[in-house]
Amino acid sequence: MDVSGKKIVLFGGTSGIGLAAAQQLAALGGEVIAISRDPSKAGDPGAGISLKQGDVRDREALQALFKELAPFDVLISAATGGDRAIGPFLSMDMDGFKGSFDKMWGYANVVRYGAEHLADNGCIVLVSGTPARKTRPGQIALTSVGGAVEAFARGVAPELAPKRINVVSPGLIDTPMVGLQGDERTDFYGNATARNLIPRPGTADEVAQGIVFAVQNEFITGTTIDVDGGLLLS
Repeated sequence: MDVSGKKIVLFGGTSGIGLAAAQQLAALGGEVIAISRDPSKAGDPGAGISLKQGDVRDREALQALFKELAPFDVLISAATGGDRAIGPFLSMDMDGFKGSFDKMWGYANVVRYGAEHLADNGCIVLVSGTPARKTRPGQIALTSVGGAVEAFARGVAPELAPKRINVVSPGLIDTPMVGLQGDERTDFYGNATARNLIPRPGTADEVAQGIVFAVQNEFITGTTIDVDGGLLLS
């Protein structure tokens, strides 16, 4: 797909991986609408990007937003949906575990209500994460949600065809979601990625390149693209 002149709707597009994807797609000539609960986080996102407020968990507002923006060519969601529970499952607060699935419900809402406004040769990209296929201690909620996202994309791909849907799965990425600063931040990322085949955290731009690939390559659907520094093999 040549994204030049294409309308691209991107949820979670005002910070981190989503903002990096918005900027790369805009640089290729796309008309990007970046949406989040707090668009002010993006500051000045750059040329070719407009900002809108929206919450993927609010079905009625989401349907109205899609009708306002329709038609469009590309639909991307990197929205986290909310807080994610961390820790052992057998001592986990179950409301926290349930709340972690707001990401999955948000993705489901985006696909369910956005697909009808998507061009026949259009595509959808969702963002998962390596815990979907490699669980580390304390990541059971991330594993469950990520696994659901990837299974969802595979399952819905035949229904969407000829429209495409793919998932990009990042490893540990240096983004604003990690609130640590200074040496504490450096030590955290260094220790967490020491065993990776590429022993460093990824960047938002590197994951965004995977998203752009999923948009441009018209011969992939229902698949997951790993951008993880070899974490799955470590």
